[in-house]
Amino acid sequence: MSKTILITGAGSGFGKGTALGLARNGHTVIATVEIWPQVSDLMASARDAGVQLEVAKLDLLNPDDHQAVFRRYADRLDILVNNAATGETGPIAEIPVDRIRREFDVNVFCPLAFTQPFAKLFVAKRKGKIIFTSSIAGFTTFPFLGPYVASKHALEGLVQSLQQEMEGTGVQVATINPGPFRTGFNDRMYDTLDQWYEPANNFTAEQPIRDAQALFAGDKLQLDPQGMIDFMVDVIPQDHHKFRNVYPERFVADVKKYQDSLWEKQV
Repeated sequence: MSKTILITGAGSGFGKGTALGLARNGHTVIATVEIWPQVSDLMASARDAGVQLEVAKLDLLNPDDHQAVFRRYADRLDILVNNAATGETGPIAEIPVDRIRREFDVNVFCPLAFTQPFAKLFVAKRKGKIIFTSSIAGFTTFPFLGPYVASKHALEGLVQSLQQEMEGTGVQVATINPGPFRTGFNDRMYDTLDQWYEPANNFTAEQPIRDAQALFAGDKLQLDPQGMIDFMVDVIPQDHHKFRNVYPERFVADVKKYQDSLWEKQV
């Protein structure tokens, strides 16, 4: 059955591919992007793909954008997919705290503020689904990825609470948790580090940071994003599915092993 789906962060990566894939499968897709040039770019991509998309500007940090999108689309919506996110890297002991605040604004506080009016509307209708794109970083940690990891841990806590609180209302709540994929997102996270980190001025040694960068922004660990996009296109419109949707599923064992190790860890 065709659904009307709003997905944020559709200017690139998973969001763009998923928006186009859902539209290709016959769903009505409202795809939001951060800046006006992305509106034109995504509309051109939709034309090239031979699909219909409704594209809207939504800068999550702009409350006026929140209100405009809600007024225009809320009554039509079956599913809200909070996919937009940003990333910061760097040693927690030295990264400027304002950068972490902005990370939480974009990845946690603003998606929650955007979601709340839809949640109220869905409860009134006693139907609807709210999905948050989280990450395997929401339940594990990695050195020098602390700002991003912390924001996804916070998001997981909020969404798990939201799901428990909304049981019985007719509203479904779920997460999608990608592993590492070659979308350019990881590469851009390390670009943010270079805006402030100076080996001559900061006490954290550079080589361990660059080793992490070579792993997480390199070709060895990152996977082809099409598999993740196909997974999202399949899961999002389903009437029923898991609360937590990890892809690739093989990462679940690694995460559980990591979480178990914390109970024995000594410092």
